[in-house]
Amino acid sequence: MLAVKFYEDVKDELLRFAVVIAKHDGKWVFCKHKERETLECLGGHRETGEAIAETAKRELMEETGAVKFEIRPICVYSVTGKTRVNETGKESFGGLFYAEIASFGEIHSEMEKIVLCDALPENQTYPEIQPALLKEAERRGFGV
Repeated sequence: MLAVKFYEDVKDELLRFAVVIAKHDGKWVFCKHKERETLECLGGHRETGEAIAETAKRELMEETGAVKFEIRPICVYSVTGKTRVNETGKESFGGLFYAEIASFGEIHSEMEKIVLCDALPENQTYPEIQPALLKEAERRGFGV
C-alpha cells in the first residue's frame, strides 16, 4: 500500500518529480502512454540542474503539446511505498503544479494522446496516487 502526503515545502534537492494537474475548457487533461492502456496525470523526472518549476513546464509541453498555458505551483507531495519509479519504497518527493491550457500543438514524448475528462477516469496508471493529488489540488482551490 502507498502513502501520499502533502507539504508546503521541503529541501529543493529532495524534489525528484513534477506532476501537473491540468484543465482545458473546464475538463481534466490526462495522458495515455504509448505502451499502456491507462490514463495518467502528466509529469516526470527532474533533469540534473533543472528547477522543479522548469520540470513541470517541460513535461506539460512535451506530454500534452501545450502551447499556450498558465502554470502555478500547488505544494510538495510525497509517496512512500514501492512503485514503478521507486523500487526502494522510501519516501520520494515531487512538486505538484496546476495548469490551465489554452491551446495545444503536437505531442513530443512517450505519450500517444491526451484525453479530456469531466471526472477522474477509472483506468488510471497510478490509482493509489492520482486521486489523492487531485483531491488535494481541489481542496486548495485549484481546478474547482
